[in-house]
Parts: sequence; structure tokens; C-alpha cells
Amino acid sequence: MGLFSFIKNAGAKVFGIGKTTEQVAEDKAAKLLESVEKLGFKVRDLNIEVADDTVKVWGQAETQEEKEKVILVLGNTEGIATVDDNITVITPKVESKFYTVEKGDSLSKIAKAMYGDAMKYPVIFEANKPMLKDPDLIYPGQVLRIPTLD
Repeated sequence: MGLFSFIKNAGAKVFGIGKTTEQVAEDKAAKLLESVEKLGFKVRDLNIEVADDTVKVWGQAETQEEKEKVILVLGNTEGIATVDDNITVITPKVESKFYTVEKGDSLSKIAKAMYGDAMKYPVIFEANKPMLKDPDLIYPGQVLRIPTLD
């Protein structure tokens, strides 16, 4: 549990404009919840609140991987800078590292830096599915899960 920082103006665009601050916050929370549910993550009693550029999330995830992916879906949304994680995990495991993509990065370059082997890029790609659809489609500011190698 804790706070995770993201680049506020990078990520998926899911929020509208033209409403009161409270309505926008409720709409943002509903759209974020919908985004998480569409991906099929197993989080019981998932609850999301939005205040400005911060998302607060609660629930109980089946696995550490599910929890981390929910955090990434929320944080990798345009307009969100911080995710306040309060998700518990039924089957705890070692937490993954998070890596913020920089200009010029590729999954193989990140794998070389993190694992010492560029050919381990599929590990990073698989760890970030279904948010990543193609290993060549990453962008600066995006935050990725970097799991430990077993």
C-alpha cells in the first residue's frame, strides 16, 4: 500500500469537461472503475474516489499482480498524477518495481537495464498485459510493471 506517482498529462484520455468539480470527480471515478472492470481484474469491493489529480482506491485483489495492474490502469490515465493505494492482497507476493518510460526507451532497452538481458523484454510485455497490446507501443511517461525474475 502507498502512494504511486505518475505523469499527469500522459496516458489514456477518459475524462470529460463542462461539469461541476463534484460531477467531474464522480464521472472520473466511474470511468476509471469501468476501465478496470473491462480488463477483468479480480478485485472484490473495488472502490475508487477522485480528488483533483489523485485517485484513492480500495478493495481486495486475488494476487499482487492484479493489484499492481489496477494501480497502473488508474495511474496511466491522463489527468491522474497520484494513486493512493489501499488495496489488500489475498495471496501476497514480492512487489514488482515500477518504471517510467523515457523518450527513446523500448522494452528491450528497459529489460537490458533492469535484468541485464535485452531478450527478457517479453517478461515485461507479459507483465503489463492487457494494458499493453504491442511491445512496440509504449510512450514516454507511461509507467510499467517490472516483475522480479523467479
